[in-house]
Amino acid sequence: MAKKLCGTNYPVSICFIVVNEFCERFSYYGMKAVLTLYFLTYLRWDKDLSTAVYHAFSSLCYFTPILGALIADSWLGKYKTIIYLSIVYVIGHVVKSVGAIPTVGSSDVHIALSVVGLILIAFGTGGIKPCVAAFGGDQFDEEHGSERQKFFSIFYMSINAGSLLSTVITPILRSDVQCFGGDCYALAFGVPAALMIVALVVFTVGSGMYKMSPPQGNILLEVCNCIGFAIKNRWKRSKYDSQKKHWLDWAEEKYSKRLIQEIKMVLRVLVLYIPLPMFWALFDQQGSRWTLQSTRMNMAFGDFFTIEPDQMQMLNALLILLFVPIFDLIIYPLIGLCKINVTPLRKMAVGMIFAALAFGAATLVEIDVVKSVVDPAPAGKCLLQVFNLAEGDVSLMIPSSDLFKEPIPNLRDPAQYETLPASGEDLQFQVTFNGKTSECNHTFLQREAYSLILYPDAAGIQCNVVSDYIKKNDNGKPLLRFLNTQPEAINITIGEVSFYLPSDYSMSPNETVNRGEYLVSCSSPSGKCSKLNLGLLDFGASYTFILMEASGQIVAHRMEDVKANSVHIAWQIPQYVLLTIGEVMFSITGLEFSYSQAPANMKSVLQAGWLLTVAFGNVIVLIVAEGAGLEQWKEFLLFAGLLLGVCIIFSIMANFYTYVDPDQLDKTRMEYSGREEDDDDEDHVKKKSNDVNLNKRGKSTRL
Repeated sequence: MAKKLCGTNYPVSICFIVVNEFCERFSYYGMKAVLTLYFLTYLRWDKDLSTAVYHAFSSLCYFTPILGALIADSWLGKYKTIIYLSIVYVIGHVVKSVGAIPTVGSSDVHIALSVVGLILIAFGTGGIKPCVAAFGGDQFDEEHGSERQKFFSIFYMSINAGSLLSTVITPILRSDVQCFGGDCYALAFGVPAALMIVALVVFTVGSGMYKMSPPQGNILLEVCNCIGFAIKNRWKRSKYDSQKKHWLDWAEEKYSKRLIQEIKMVLRVLVLYIPLPMFWALFDQQGSRWTLQSTRMNMAFGDFFTIEPDQMQMLNALLILLFVPIFDLIIYPLIGLCKINVTPLRKMAVGMIFAALAFGAATLVEIDVVKSVVDPAPAGKCLLQVFNLAEGDVSLMIPSSDLFKEPIPNLRDPAQYETLPASGEDLQFQVTFNGKTSECNHTFLQREAYSLILYPDAAGIQCNVVSDYIKKNDNGKPLLRFLNTQPEAINITIGEVSFYLPSDYSMSPNETVNRGEYLVSCSSPSGKCSKLNLGLLDFGASYTFILMEASGQIVAHRMEDVKANSVHIAWQIPQYVLLTIGEVMFSITGLEFSYSQAPANMKSVLQAGWLLTVAFGNVIVLIVAEGAGLEQWKEFLLFAGLLLGVCIIFSIMANFYTYVDPDQLDKTRMEYSGREEDDDDEDHVKKKSNDVNLNKRGKSTRL
């Protein structure tokens, strides 16, 4: 007899299962939270490829549960399936973490390890997904149904707790802990790997207390075989016998009428699943496109704290915990008091509308976000800004151009980049200072950005052209560089980042630093450089600091090459609120509706169908990200429009759906079961040789 918790009807074994699930969900969501930025900043993939691979991984995670269910029900049983696939899971995490160590091989090695690790993780997490909850339910005796129901509530709370904590903690580990000279992705992936090892150890420790059921065959496989047989039989015999009312009736030769009737009930629900992937196409972009949007926003909440771009995903887990009781206890009862007939399918349609509105809000935010982004130059053009270091106004004339009509003041921070022709040949321009004109020749390449530095010497004005990096930093942090105008070398240290600047108008490369106010140390042979006040280096900006002498000391004059992120990340909250409302009305209602409209022994078939809608939703994002090539705000608007269109189709389909009373389902099932028993008795009297077929029809199935 199974041990009980403190005199209750709860088996001790469920403690190991709940802890295992918490650790596994922490492991999965913690790794996934930083995945997009890992692709972008560590593997150096572009945003579209990063998004595509992210959703390819997510899609695989929702295809593999079907494989896990088949292995558990037809071969190994749930316990061994969880153990073996958890080992695969752990190996995937370890491989993924090793791939995030910069000293391990080349970039190709990192990519290979990352891809292999993600594939193993997808098979691990997907394979155990359908097993753990069901295995927990198996620990209860049939007479303890209420305790089992409470267990599932605790079980799903552990999922949300693991998700919430991991999406807060792992981005902090990535960003705040620096290792190998940058963000510590090895640690951010290593901690989830450690949690998965803990999950496996905890689950194994409880092995002596588990109630284990042997494999009983998989109902999903039986359903697929029945459907396949019906289609094959109809194709062969429809020319000679066309008296069947339904195409599934062609399977009656081999399968029981009860099973065929139950499959008909399930197919009525599965047809409604066809439009559903579009909702998940929007929903799962929280970890990809919305995270990328966060990197181009201001993430500081005053002087109190800053948030990492990949931490915003925790809002969904937090809001789910808030909204589920609010909807169940307040909103739905109020709607009922108003005598508004809100059916489950109508709730799902409204959930789609809220998700579309969330992407409408994301579109509006994106339009504002891109205002601080420097658009790259088109083909045949380049971008140019001018720094005037002469002690007075300078006039610049470029042949066949009306740019720079007004004189350029000393140390003026250019308001924007100007666009000029770039043929790849020398471009000659004239610079006039104090009535004296100098000529400069430089080659400009198309689609590049440059800074033209004008500085005085004994012969007049000299010109120096340097290449600029105009893209915002992928992780949202500021970039800066220094221009040394002094006749001596200067060393500057900002945290763990060091700059060495040779003398005479040398420019350092761009480096990434954390957002904040900076008073930094510097040194020079003459001792004129000791401290530099850089002021606030803000999110998303790129700065050029010009080192000049003033009152016997070297000071830093700031130029802002790329504007700081002007839209606060709090403007993402409305889209998260709208999307989470959509999830509550769509996802939770959808599962409840599905389970109420099909026989109890077909729940696993509906669960498989539901997971496949998530998988195909991620495939849609993968296709759009790689194939559409749209500006981000247009892509958001496209998804919103597509979901609204799908919502209309779904609403029409729902209008023709006839709801089934769950009690009537069980009654119908009993009737078919009773008829088959009578038929079996009659067949046994008539002909004993039918025993084989009867055994096939009476095959047991798993709930």
